Amino acid sequence: MQESPSFRAGSGSQELAFPCDPRSPRIARTTLRAILGAHELTELSYRAELLTSELTTNSVRHTKGPAALRLQWRHPVLRISVWDMSPDLPKPYAPPVDPHAAAGRGMAILELVADRWGGCAIGEGAYGPGGKTVWFELGLGA
Repeated sequence: MQESPSFRAGSGSQELAFPCDPRSPRIARTTLRAILGAHELTELSYRAELLTSELTTNSVRHTKGPAALRLQWRHPVLRISVWDMSPDLPKPYAPPVDPHAAAGRGMAILELVADRWGGCAIGEGAYGPGGKTVWFELGLGA
């Protein structure tokens, strides 16, 4: 995990790279919880962990390569983004045909819980693979 020294001072970022492994979402949640606790941002923990779990699970489930979690803090907003190697952006939420389906609600959860969210495809460049980034923001006191 890389941490910028100014994170506590009002802004900064941290990153965690993770493999395409079913254990990665749990590791991402645990790491996120520890970071938010260390920086006294536990007010954001529940929502941040829920949404991070959704995005990292989608990454592991729908791609074959590595991925990365990035936290960016700009007081009073936390932006969390997940990069993976698939260029396919998530489709807007549409209710599952089967209301008893075990999957297919991740984007609805993102829409309901995040203060803002979005995504962008990233073209392959001289410094490595492309892919996409999906992000969400949570504000203190929101």
